[in-house]
Amino acid sequence: MVRSTIIVRASDALPLAASVDDEQTEQTLQEHKQQSKLIFRRITPNAEPRCSIESGPYTLHYLIADNVVFLTIADKSYPRKLAFSYLDELSKEFANTYGPKVETVRKPYAFVGFDTFMSKTARLYRDSRTANAASSNLDKLNDDLQDVTRIMTKNMEELLWRGDSLDRMSQLSTSLKSDSEKYRKAARNINFNAMLRQYAPLGAVGLLIIIVMWWKFF
Repeated sequence: MVRSTIIVRASDALPLAASVDDEQTEQTLQEHKQQSKLIFRRITPNAEPRCSIESGPYTLHYLIADNVVFLTIADKSYPRKLAFSYLDELSKEFANTYGPKVETVRKPYAFVGFDTFMSKTARLYRDSRTANAASSNLDKLNDDLQDVTRIMTKNMEELLWRGDSLDRMSQLSTSLKSDSEKYRKAARNINFNAMLRQYAPLGAVGLLIIIVMWWKFF
């Protein structure tokens, strides 16, 4: 289920709005909310527009639209498609309501009133079965959003300890490196098989000669 949501300006991580969470949720998600601040600091103009970052029993999903980052903390078992549908609804409503004002605000949580819409929408997505039944928006998602396999997935430890980037070029570089290694292995296998086909007959003849000579002279 969707647990908590925060909205910040992408360029400087200024908090714009956040869900009003109860005391228990605040305590449970304290560490993960701190991790969300790390994510905001790692976001650059080249960052992936959609990303899921796994952290213990939860996953932090974020969506970037019009210089605004929409991040929600959800249970790890909660479907990614629903999480990004939820964020997509928030981003559209936020753009319609506050779009032109985003670049001009200076104080944190200038759009705290957006919590009303967030709370109402979160209730629809609280449970995955309810969300699947109630959200007609799922059928209207664009192709990029529908294909959740194309959404970059990271692990929080990679960000904390390895300093991994959220940039698209970093992901592309990792993918190219992986593909390059696969091609090198495939090339080695092809060369090895070609060598076997070329020299196997000679080896077989040589082995036959050795056997005949051994049988004849020994």
